[in-house]
This record gives sequence, structure tokens and C-alpha cells, in this order.
Amino acid sequence: MTHSENISELDILRSIHDGDITAMRTLYDRYVRYLTAICSRYVNNQEDLRDILQDAFLKIYTSLKSFEYRGPGSLKSWMSKIVVNETLKFIRNNSRIEFVELQDDTVGATDREPELNGIPVAAIHEMIRNLPIGYRTIFNLYVFEEKSHKEIAAELDITDSTSASQLHRAKFLLSKQIERYRISNNLS
Repeated sequence: MTHSENISELDILRSIHDGDITAMRTLYDRYVRYLTAICSRYVNNQEDLRDILQDAFLKIYTSLKSFEYRGPGSLKSWMSKIVVNETLKFIRNNSRIEFVELQDDTVGATDREPELNGIPVAAIHEMIRNLPIGYRTIFNLYVFEEKSHKEIAAELDITDSTSASQLHRAKFLLSKQIERYRISNNLS
């Protein structure tokens, strides 16, 4: 464990507020992998990912003075929200979301949760990343960011029912991918 990993969030914030430039690097080094993972749930292209993270860190650094520390983990949570917001802004600005109407194959499909035992987390994350961007975005916002369909609809300028139908479709496609994975890896 390096020295920077032993420094608390509050100590990093205090050092940044005191003008310590190395504390900004410590903040970056500590959270870049975590924030990259969040961003990569939404965006597959590495160049886009780097651009989004650069914008997010600029926003983080310029907004730190207004951040109110609320205990351990609050800085990480706040930065995560900035990354999600910057990612959504990027997606909206680049017209990369396409919402597709439900096909006949999903109408009446059960909402039964697929069996995940034996499937590595990395494989599940890859399956999510392989969803079409509209499905993936809504799935991530609903599942990982714990947003309601009303909140998702407001953020993406869509209707609540569009959000719900896209989530349903995303779950259907994921269950199909999981089923194929289970069969191809003899996990049935």
C-alpha cells in the first residue's frame, strides 16, 4: 500500500484547498480506475471514455471548493455522480442514444431473473456493455445509479413508459446473452 492510499478523503480535500498540487494527483490516482469503470458501463469507445473522464476531472477540480464533505465515501460518491452526468451529457450531445420499440419476441416475456451462479462478474459486465447504447444507458441508470423511470425520463428527455420499455428490453437481451453463456460454458 502506498502512502497516498493511507490518506483520507478529508485530508486530500484539505491539501487541495491549501493549494497542494500533488494532492490533486493523489485524488486522480486514487479514483481514476473506479471512475473509469463507471464511465465504461455507458461508453465503449476508449477515446470517448478518455474525453469524458478528462471533462469530468476538470469539473471535479473546479467544483471542489463547493463540495461539502459528509463523511468517508462522500467524495467518491460525489465524483461518481459527476462522471455519470458528464457521460450522459456526452451521449446526449453526440446523439448516440437510439430507443427501439419492443419487438414481438419480448412482448409477454417473463421478468424472471436469470441464474447468475458460475458466471464471472466481468462476463456479466461485458454483456451489459454489449447492449445497444439506449438499453445500456437506461439499464445502468436504473440498476447501478438506482434512478426511477421518472428520473431517467427527465434526464434523457423521454417518457417514463419509454424508460420502462427499454429497461424491459435490456433485461430480455441480457437474459438471452446469459442463457447463451451458460450453454456455451456448460453451466446449465
